[in-house]
Amino acid sequence: MALTQALHTPQPIDDFSAWLAAFLQPSVLIELAALALCLLLAWALVRGLRRALGVDNQRSIWFGRRDVDGVLFPLLLLLLALLARTLLATFMTVTLYRVAIPVLVSLLAIRVGVKVLQVVFSASKWVKPLEQTISWLAWLLMVLWVSGLLPVMLNELDQITWKMGASTMSARNVLEGALMAGAVLIVTLWMSAGIESRLLRDATGSELSLRMAISNATRALLIFVGVIVALSAVGIDLTALSVLGGAVGVGIGLGLQKLAANYVSGFVILGERSVRIGDSVRVDNFEGVITHINARYTVIRSKAGRDSIVPNEMMITSRVENLSLFDKRLAQATTVTVGFDSDVEQVRALLLQAAVEQPLVLTDPAPLANLSNFAAYGLEFTVDYFLADADVGQAAVKSAINLAILKALREHGILIPYPQQVLHQPKAG
Repeated sequence: MALTQALHTPQPIDDFSAWLAAFLQPSVLIELAALALCLLLAWALVRGLRRALGVDNQRSIWFGRRDVDGVLFPLLLLLLALLARTLLATFMTVTLYRVAIPVLVSLLAIRVGVKVLQVVFSASKWVKPLEQTISWLAWLLMVLWVSGLLPVMLNELDQITWKMGASTMSARNVLEGALMAGAVLIVTLWMSAGIESRLLRDATGSELSLRMAISNATRALLIFVGVIVALSAVGIDLTALSVLGGAVGVGIGLGLQKLAANYVSGFVILGERSVRIGDSVRVDNFEGVITHINARYTVIRSKAGRDSIVPNEMMITSRVENLSLFDKRLAQATTVTVGFDSDVEQVRALLLQAAVEQPLVLTDPAPLANLSNFAAYGLEFTVDYFLADADVGQAAVKSAINLAILKALREHGILIPYPQQVLHQPKAG
């Protein structure tokens, strides 16, 4: 499909003075009033739809942060302007809309490209230069369209040809193919962003990992199919690329075995759900919580805030301890030494009471207090107990138990002896 047919290029403006005189006609005021009415109506429709649908998402491609910076506003404005031009053309000569329609088409193209890139690649540094490139290209095509130079330029590009196998390519084919591929890529990214948003909504744990794998695979498939469709639409023979693609594939497969292994391992991890986002793991003496599982690598964040990027192949072939799959109960113990003349049963009772009074200490299994050792300077007792959750307050619970033991022993006059050493000095002869 030719680019000129898709754009419906207007007749060239040969006489600038005649064109300027047409804009000075009183009928242009009617066109301006109609265009202003279209602008107000488009804004009211977008605002009403936002309120009716309850959209309050700044990342929305259709609505954007405000009512006028999404895709929906220029789309509605363009449709209303086309309708107004059709109605006005029935009883007057339309002049203003010869420029307004191309401007609105360019604005819509820019808004679609920019909003999709902002949502899909929000953290990438190269998005801003690409947005500027899309804007400059759209405005350039608009100027060529309005001035009537676009068909002339395309005809000149059609004369620049070269042979590619059995096919003849031209500069015009390359330009149309690049524009078509870019448009298809934007559409596929838009579709994949919508699918990803729906898949990842309200998903946690293993379900989040599986949905992320489906989202990544869907995006790759849509982009591949979109590029193939775009190349076929502009007449590029893809059969000539099959042999070259096979040879390149063999070379890439031999040279990127590790990379391919990491990608395959990533899908295995997400499919098996042996480890999930949010799990606490230990890999190669590095312990932390899994924050991301990407197609090639897994990100593990330690308690100190350091991130470790682990290749997915390592998560499959190496020993990985998934600490989140343990029994969440945690066994703890604390020791205390009292004097040799202390009442053993009384001390045991006080130690058990100090442990039982803590709300995070389990009653099943119950705490135990035992005489564990005869130390050099007193009787050593050990209090063993279990916490309900290993992730909650380990140090705080142990400190609370020690403080309760110290308070109970002091209230009952039970001595905690100091370490003593006896020094024997020989008598002088």
